[in-house]
Amino acid sequence: MQVHDQARHEVERARHLSDLRDLLALVRRQPNELLPFDWVRHLCPESERALGVQTILVEDIIGSVDRYREFDRHYLPKEPHLDERWIGVRAAQLQGRELPPIQVYKVGDKYFVKDGNHRTSVARRQGQKYIDADVIELSVAFAPDQNDTLRDLIIKGEYARFLKNTGLPQLVPHHRSICFTTPGRYEKLLEHIRTRQYFMDRKPERAGMPPVTWEEAVESWYRRLYLRVVENLEAHDVMRRFPGRTEADLYLWIMDHRYFLSQKGGHDVGSEEATMDFSARHAPPVYKRVGQRVRMLLRGQLEPAM
Repeated sequence: MQVHDQARHEVERARHLSDLRDLLALVRRQPNELLPFDWVRHLCPESERALGVQTILVEDIIGSVDRYREFDRHYLPKEPHLDERWIGVRAAQLQGRELPPIQVYKVGDKYFVKDGNHRTSVARRQGQKYIDADVIELSVAFAPDQNDTLRDLIIKGEYARFLKNTGLPQLVPHHRSICFTTPGRYEKLLEHIRTRQYFMDRKPERAGMPPVTWEEAVESWYRRLYLRVVENLEAHDVMRRFPGRTEADLYLWIMDHRYFLSQKGGHDVGSEEATMDFSARHAPPVYKRVGQRVRMLLRGQLEPAM
C-alpha cells in the first residue's frame, strides 16, 4: 500500500505541475501540447520500416498517436482519469518489475508513441534518460521539431514536394534553403519556373533549337531570378527591415513588385531596383519591427544581441 500511496502522491504533483506549465505557456504564448501523429502525414512520408527494439532518448519523444490531448509537452498527465493507470506503472517501477518496451514511430530523429504513453510519462517524470522502444521508422525529407505547429509541418511537406518536383537538390546541390512562413507558396514558385521555361523557349537565339527542358528552366530560375533577389537582399541589408520573414517570402513579394513597377514604367526595372523600392515602400515602421523582434526573442526564435 505504501508503494501505491507514493505513486498516487507523485501523479497528483505531476498534474499540478502540468497545470502550472499550461499557465506559463499561456503567458508566454507558447504551445504546451504533444504533437498529434496525424500531423506527420503532411510531411509526406515515403516509406516505413521496422527497426526492432532499441534504446531511445526519452526527451526525443514529442508526440503521440492517440493520447496527445491527455499529456502535455513534457508528458505530464493532464486529466484525473489517467491517475490509476499512471499509478499502476509507477508502482510496478518502484517494485522493481520490468516493464515491456513502448512502441513508437520514428520520424527524423523524433518519436511519436503508438503504445506506452503512461510508461513514457512516468519515465519522463522520473528524469529517466533512456527507454526501450519497439521502433517503426518513417522516411521523410524534413523532420518534425518539438516546437513545430501544424502550419510548420504543412510548409515542410510542401517544401519536400517542391524539391521532388523540381529536382533542385540534384541540379544545384548546394542551393540555399527556400523556406516560407506561410503555406501555399511553393506552387507560386512552380508557376515562376513554368513562366521562365515559356520565355526561355521564345528567345530569338533559340530558334531551331530543341525546347527548353524542365531541368534547364529550374536551374535558370534559381540562378537568374531567385538567387539574384537573395543577393540583392544581402547587398542592401533588406532582411533586417522585415523581422520574422524569410528570403523566400521577400522573393515573392519583390517579384510581384517588380512586375507592378515594370507595368507602370513601361520597361523591366530589374530585380535590384525592385528590391530597393519594395524595401523603401513596404518595410514595417520601426515600432512594429521592434515589437516583432521582442516577440521573437520571447519565443526563442531570435538570439539576444550581444
